[in-house]
Amino acid sequence: MAPRRAAACLLPLLVAAAASAGLGGYFGTKSRYEEVNPHLAEDPLSLGPVAAGARLPAACAPLQLRALLRHGTRYPTAGQIRRLAELHGRLRRRPAAACPAAAALAAWQMWYEESLDGRLAPQGRRDMEHLARRLAARFPALFAARRRLALASSSKHRCLQSGAAFRRGLGPSLSLGGDESEIEVNDALMRFFDHCDKFIALVEENDTAMHQVNAFKEGPEMRKVLEKVASALCLPVEELNADLVQVAFLTCSYELAIKNVTSPWCSLFSEEDAKVLEYLNDLKQYWKRGYGYDINSRSSCILFQDIFQQLDKAVEESRSSKPISSPLIVQVGHAETLQPLLALMGFFKDDEPLRANNYIRQAHRKFRTGQIVPYAANLVFVLYHCDQVKISKEEYQVQMLLNEKLMLFHHSNETISTYADFKDYYKDILQNCHFKEVCELPKVNITAIDEL
Repeated sequence: MAPRRAAACLLPLLVAAAASAGLGGYFGTKSRYEEVNPHLAEDPLSLGPVAAGARLPAACAPLQLRALLRHGTRYPTAGQIRRLAELHGRLRRRPAAACPAAAALAAWQMWYEESLDGRLAPQGRRDMEHLARRLAARFPALFAARRRLALASSSKHRCLQSGAAFRRGLGPSLSLGGDESEIEVNDALMRFFDHCDKFIALVEENDTAMHQVNAFKEGPEMRKVLEKVASALCLPVEELNADLVQVAFLTCSYELAIKNVTSPWCSLFSEEDAKVLEYLNDLKQYWKRGYGYDINSRSSCILFQDIFQQLDKAVEESRSSKPISSPLIVQVGHAETLQPLLALMGFFKDDEPLRANNYIRQAHRKFRTGQIVPYAANLVFVLYHCDQVKISKEEYQVQMLLNEKLMLFHHSNETISTYADFKDYYKDILQNCHFKEVCELPKVNITAIDEL
């Protein structure tokens, strides 16, 4: 009986995997973490294949780990749920006898309630618990008993719950008594964008800043998807718009991520449609959180500088033979926390900006948010102390991992760097990116696009 029960348990996973193979790779920021690490679908605690060149010299020991996490899988926001209810209600009110796709969706149970509003889903808790266990397995010396964990989060409920789930995943192995069991709320670092007046005025609240996104919504690629979905639902194309089609597509993504099922909403889209809708998502992220405008990335310099301040402190403590005061720093934020920081550091930058009119040319772009910031995305900095080195600057070395994969440093094209070289490469940002000055609104009355 046991093998049969095991097979029954695996069946939904196999069904979901089939859906994932078709559309799952195109959900952008609503992508499952398993899309970037497929081996986790079979074993959520697997560390995956060891990358070539990943091994450190034997004489290096980790001193500090700084992990910036995106929260785990979440429910749709209240706004997304309202738009879905509007579309679903429209389908239920129409006679659907001659329209099987519309009939299947009208019969679908609308189970999302506005009160769910972006909260962490049970799968999101599992994302965080499993990530904690994998990081502890990768860096056992840092996660050893009685090591201090500094845990911080944005004020959003899904982030606080993700932080609590991460801590639970570590079990009783760490000393988390007293004040250390508290999760510090730190929106200044995790939601820096909320505190940057220039970003808010010139990007967040400026309709013209998203003109490339709006142009793509009205462009030929989206028009083709709109016509196809309208035809499948037996609706006049005038009754649909890009936002409603995107809601249908994202419902497919939510059902896969939250419930591990293939939703009937997925049947509306081919892989080619999914690529177009992924580009729409990526365009928005590019212009609002990525390379589109300098202020997007420069608003993150407060977080970037804090990372280096903590690394500097660990190096100084090590040189003075003092215990490392913060060996483990884990902070939970958002896709909007990680994406600007990675842009500030120059990662995933394409030669040509993402625009409404270059969809075809961007087919092989680096800037694919589903590969960069899926649910539970994580950017990890690890500082090492190395003995038996040839020159003194090799004593302190650093690695970066994105979604548990080693990153290549720009200055060396290697997966490990001396801390001195790493810091030197970014010295201009560290010395000249001052949050208050960067985020101050211009005093003269100039147009937003001129300033951006």
